[in-house]
Amino acid sequence: MTITTPIGWTFVFSAWLVATISTLGALFLGEVMNYTPCVLCWYQRIAMFPLVLVLAAGLFPFDARVVRYALPLALTGLGLALFHLALTAGWIPESLKPCQQGVPCSSIPVVWFGFVTIPLLSVLSFSLIAGLLLITHLKDYK
Repeated sequence: MTITTPIGWTFVFSAWLVATISTLGALFLGEVMNYTPCVLCWYQRIAMFPLVLVLAAGLFPFDARVVRYALPLALTGLGLALFHLALTAGWIPESLKPCQQGVPCSSIPVVWFGFVTIPLLSVLSFSLIAGLLLITHLKDYK
């Protein structure tokens, strides 16, 4: 007897894995490294953290309809992350003042390899999750 895994399950699992790693990374930076998140970072966390639970709920048993719940969170997070990246890159003036209290949204506390910042990692994570979910939806894997 052979057990086959639907390819859609693999895409949703991969999206769950990215969301889990991103959530653990955000918690590590905040709780272990003591970096205080800015307001935009909090909003991105609000979009990312539930994805871990929502995507896991769609895996066992596999239900491709999980995309309809997870994709809006991923696209919202992607929009926020793109805005944050544009703000830190200087493409958007800080006069918009999305962060009026606490840590300024334009500050860059961490830069790895000379170009990798936290907003860039957020854009990559949300893009990957949204892409995997879109593939699952468009191919209609069941």
